[in-house]
Amino acid sequence: MASARRKAAETMGRIDVVIELLDERLPGASSNPLIERLRRDKQRPCLKILNKADLADPEATAAWLRHYGNEERVRAVALSCKRPGDVAKVPRLAASLVPHRDSALKPARMMVMGMPNVGKSTLINALLKRKAARTGDEPAVTRQQSRFELDARHDLIDTPGLMSAAIPHPSDALMLAASHLIGPEAYVDEEVATFLAQVLLERYPGLLRTRYGFEVEGLDAHRLITAIAAKRGYVSKGGKPHHEKAGRALMQDYRSGLLGRVSLETPQSRSRMLGAARPAA
Repeated sequence: MASARRKAAETMGRIDVVIELLDERLPGASSNPLIERLRRDKQRPCLKILNKADLADPEATAAWLRHYGNEERVRAVALSCKRPGDVAKVPRLAASLVPHRDSALKPARMMVMGMPNVGKSTLINALLKRKAARTGDEPAVTRQQSRFELDARHDLIDTPGLMSAAIPHPSDALMLAASHLIGPEAYVDEEVATFLAQVLLERYPGLLRTRYGFEVEGLDAHRLITAIAAKRGYVSKGGKPHHEKAGRALMQDYRSGLLGRVSLETPQSRSRMLGAARPAA
């Protein structure tokens, strides 16, 4: 990871625009401050792709697009990297940030960046219309930088996923784990499932009722997971609810979209979280 950071810093000086992929269900938590620092140091504009928008709450998506629309030299678009029609827009949108480079004589040089497992390799493969980059459902599949000529006017550089050296906010770590942006060896399933259950109870009780077929009013996170275990027949020896299995089922329903379109944070909720985390003056 340290080598990837050094290489990204070196390459930043030789490209024109950054394409940063974020998970639309948690754009703030899935952003790496290092990417922002690197591009600002080199004064590079940024196209922020809010990926997995088909899984996210449309109202939250609209709020994030407005939020990023207020940032200087930034353009944001919500899409799914698994949809060819969505991906086809990316080169034009990125090149619009560097119009002086969008030509055959001076092709726009674009570097794709983001945390592990946000969809960078899926985007690269869709743009090239061939399997040029490894993809997988585990973080950190891409190991080194790769350069591709998209066409006469656009060059691409794919980079390894850049995880923050430290995650200062506990809720960010829990959102990343719930969304499978960090590997299972880095978290405790039950803790993450409990966090996710609480968020869903607060923001999406209707989706829980529809998916699991029982009333959720008055439940806390632990009792919700217990109820899912009972509904699904997840019972351990002695007839006790199998909380770990039920928690994993809840996380998988969220990750796959079977639960419905869910966002774990909005610009407003992130602002509140960051405000609460700041030390008192």
